[in-house]
Amino acid sequence: MPETDIGPDDPAATIAVPPSSTPPSQPAVRSWARRGRAGQPGPAKRGGWLVVAVPAVTSLAADGYEIGGPSLWRDEAYTRDAIARPVGQIFALLGHQDAVHGAYYLLMHVIAAAIGTSATALRLPSLCAMVIATGFVAAAGRRAAALALPPAAGRGRYIPALTGLLSGLLFAAAPYMTFYAQMARSYAIETMLAAIASYLLLRAWPDGRWRWWSAYGTAVALAGLFNLFGLLMLAAHGVTLLLSDARGQSAAGRRAGRIPLRWLAVSAAAVIALSPLLYLARHQQEQIAWLTRPNVRAIERLLSTFAGSRQLIIPFSLLALAGLAAACLPDGWRPLNPAALALPWLVVPPFVLIAASFVKPVYYVRYVEFCLPALAILAGAGLAGLIRLAAVTPLGRLRLAWLPAALVVAGLAALLAGPQQAIRQTAARPDDLRLASAIVAANEQPGDVVFYIPLNMRVLGTGYPAPFLRLRDIALAESPIASAALTGTEVTSPALLKSRFTDVRRVWVVTGASNYKFPTPSTPADKEKMALLAQAGLHILHRWQAGEVMLTLYGS
Repeated sequence: MPETDIGPDDPAATIAVPPSSTPPSQPAVRSWARRGRAGQPGPAKRGGWLVVAVPAVTSLAADGYEIGGPSLWRDEAYTRDAIARPVGQIFALLGHQDAVHGAYYLLMHVIAAAIGTSATALRLPSLCAMVIATGFVAAAGRRAAALALPPAAGRGRYIPALTGLLSGLLFAAAPYMTFYAQMARSYAIETMLAAIASYLLLRAWPDGRWRWWSAYGTAVALAGLFNLFGLLMLAAHGVTLLLSDARGQSAAGRRAGRIPLRWLAVSAAAVIALSPLLYLARHQQEQIAWLTRPNVRAIERLLSTFAGSRQLIIPFSLLALAGLAAACLPDGWRPLNPAALALPWLVVPPFVLIAASFVKPVYYVRYVEFCLPALAILAGAGLAGLIRLAAVTPLGRLRLAWLPAALVVAGLAALLAGPQQAIRQTAARPDDLRLASAIVAANEQPGDVVFYIPLNMRVLGTGYPAPFLRLRDIALAESPIASAALTGTEVTSPALLKSRFTDVRRVWVVTGASNYKFPTPSTPADKEKMALLAQAGLHILHRWQAGEVMLTLYGS
């Protein structure tokens, strides 16, 4: 969990200092802050930890509920298969495929050795990462709002805690954060590191000392290590720094305009440290060859994913606009505020990937899910601004300034209930590998053969592998481990495949496509498989659908 947000070297700790014509020196400010904290502790010190703890506990409850219920799907099956290999074989795999997931596979290899490879065990690290991310989202929202307050904030001093609390709760309730918290992939860890990096930026920029910048650079480098697209946080934070101005807030260190030279240094160090991974990823681009240029439908999906559903796009857009308005109110708020942090974080990474995709497709919605915390911070700032606005109306005099925001939260809760329930169902995943495995287990017979069309569909049998291992995979040339690949290799000689096709009475054909149709064989090996079925006089006995997984049983 993040440390207490208002620290002795925290510029926000000076908000109660009476303004004067001559600003105090930084040592004097720090000395005053320390004396204030040693004296009578205020509400922020006594209960500030609740701003972080309440959203984190909410995330644990919301994201942990039924975490093992949904079936593993094919991406999670890749995780399960890769981490079950010896460490040396994992490194061999990374030299050929999935280098971008290497850090995650190695981490999960250690965790799986301790707690197993059940669906719950595989997803537990993602849950823990998302809980930590929620705490840092709350801490970042609180700190950004604290840095934005004018020196004489008066009764507005409750705004930082309120902004942090609401930001964290909105993030904890986001349906797609539950989705990634219940997924055995690296996206939750990347989101956690992005939230940590954003919080550390708010510590480093006003403070200026190397210890904060070094911690920030480490967080960004780790985010890129677990997913290279996490490096786009540097672009977002660069825009934040351009939009911000820390003058009068102990912005120590030299700057190039508004950009601290230390930020440039640690950012360059993070990129250089990841240069070997960038090199490997460049030579493994065939893994994203399936991507296409984003269209209007892709943009609509991005908006509905971030909001949680189509029905929530407008409410969250209005809250985000309210957060921007709160940052622009002419009441002394400083340029370093929640909107300056969250808006570039929300917009810049998706914009960069979408724009780049018109040259070479690299965009997919889950590649930018680490930007969703920014929407929570903007919306939290919007709700806090609504309370602040209501405080100067008759509602404030009646001590009901909280009422408009409470009504908005109640409406959001009602709209979020359905998507939250739907997102934790197996139907929210493309595949139901558990059902596919159960179908094979209930219907397979000794001597049955299996064909995967195309080759990469072999992953559909690795999520719950026991029944599939009882089928004869006569097209397999080298196993995944022997070939240092995710799916292994298949025989390319039609004559060799035909020579193996002996004493065959029944064949399972396993495939899976988003259009739920049987694929047209495109490779010589796949065409030979279907030709052998026809030559043997085998016909379809039964066909099952398990999500996008299609199981077709051929027999005589």
